[in-house]
Amino acid sequence: MAKKKGYQKSIRVKLIELLISILVISALIYVFGYTDSNTLKIFTGISFGLFLFGVIIVKFGSPDEPAPKKVDGVTKLVLLDEEGESVKEWFIQGETSLLIGKSSAQNEVDIDLADAEYAALISKQHAVLNQASGDWFIEDIHSKNGTGIKQPNKRDKSKLEIEQPHKVKAGDIIYIANTRLLLK
Repeated sequence: MAKKKGYQKSIRVKLIELLISILVISALIYVFGYTDSNTLKIFTGISFGLFLFGVIIVKFGSPDEPAPKKVDGVTKLVLLDEEGESVKEWFIQGETSLLIGKSSAQNEVDIDLADAEYAALISKQHAVLNQASGDWFIEDIHSKNGTGIKQPNKRDKSKLEIEQPHKVKAGDIIYIANTRLLLK
């Protein structure tokens, strides 16, 4: 569902860009093809040049601007079922802090596991996933059934100490009680 929403937004943005392009081209054809006013032509030429400069800056960034640092290649969290198949995804690129737990009328979380298979074992505010200096860290926040990490090159998972951040990266599996979240 998250992919579909992002796809629809992308189509809307492209449609708006197309309509703006058609409007700008129509205005340029009118001014330079059908009017005799040199003042209007000069004003339109300067305006169009500034517009193009702005578009180039927005699309490609300014030359002085450093490239954004890639955060360990982590772009999303994937809820896995018992067979390891994807059940739900959350795109987290650009986020800095995500509260993991179960949403309710009094408590809203970023990664809502209320409908997960083992939701009864998940605390309302179970863990927090933070991004700092280009790295992601998971921290258990006094959950009843704990938080664990399993790295792809390890056999066993390790249980986190309460309020002790643990660095995670793409490929790691976060255990929220018995619920598994894959970092991709």
